[in-house]
Amino acid sequence: MFIFTLVVLFIFFILYKLLLIVPMREVNVIERLGKFRTVLQPGFHFLIPFFDRVAYRHEIREQVLDVPPQSCISKDNTQLEVDGLVYLKVMDGKLASYGIENYRRAAVNLAQTTMRSEIGKLTLSQTFSERENLNESIVREIDKASDPWGIKVLRYEIRNITPSRKVIHTLEKQMEAERRKRAEITLANAEKAAMINVSEGERQEAINVSQGEKQKRINEAKGTAQEIAIIAKAKSEGMALVSAALALEGGHDAMNMQLKEQFIGQVGKILEKADISIVPAEMAKLEGFFEGMEQVTHGIKANSIKGERS
Repeated sequence: MFIFTLVVLFIFFILYKLLLIVPMREVNVIERLGKFRTVLQPGFHFLIPFFDRVAYRHEIREQVLDVPPQSCISKDNTQLEVDGLVYLKVMDGKLASYGIENYRRAAVNLAQTTMRSEIGKLTLSQTFSERENLNESIVREIDKASDPWGIKVLRYEIRNITPSRKVIHTLEKQMEAERRKRAEITLANAEKAAMINVSEGERQEAINVSQGEKQKRINEAKGTAQEIAIIAKAKSEGMALVSAALALEGGHDAMNMQLKEQFIGQVGKILEKADISIVPAEMAKLEGFFEGMEQVTHGIKANSIKGERS
């Protein structure tokens, strides 16, 4: 019974060494008597017991490796703490086994050195604004160096860029000064625009006032001219009517009567307002006045008759 048990265990051991199932997520590197034989892909395989062995097992899925934080110096001599993530995939199991001792550690160290080198080519502001270009440069350099290792670097992502405390304090002051500068520029532009608007408004107001004054004077001049023309025409028509009335029979006497009435009325107004009394003997001079007025009337009538004949 003991011997049977040993035989069964030996058979199972032989089968364990003979049969190999490679999972879907990995490849196995097989050595025969210490020498590379083949790379087994996922599936069911047979091995020669005691001759063949699985020397290496490699994950063929995409792997994410954490790149620890490290100190870097930018182009403008600013100290930065930078960390990131590197994504890679095993493409050749043989090279990943024999081309490098530990491709994971080598990829992380290469990512660190490449990152320090690339950041040294950029200023502090460029490391923040050109992060995508920086990632592409690091991936390109790592992939070129890791090609003999049988791995493919798919991408690299910078996770954090942390300046030193002194740099952060300086950046905060710079940002505050920049915000203050922009605020002053905005206020200056606003004041400039306000002054321009006020001056434009005053200019337009002065133009409108001058145009209004000009139009007012033109209108007043036209009104005065029309008034003078109307008055002159009225006087002319009045003189013509007076001349026509004097030419009629009894016109002379009517004119004398009208002038006497106007004179008496004006004398009465003067006597009401004057402080000097007129002696009745002075009234005798009124006869001479009326005679003179009669002669003036005869002269106007003679002139009008001559004008009609001519």
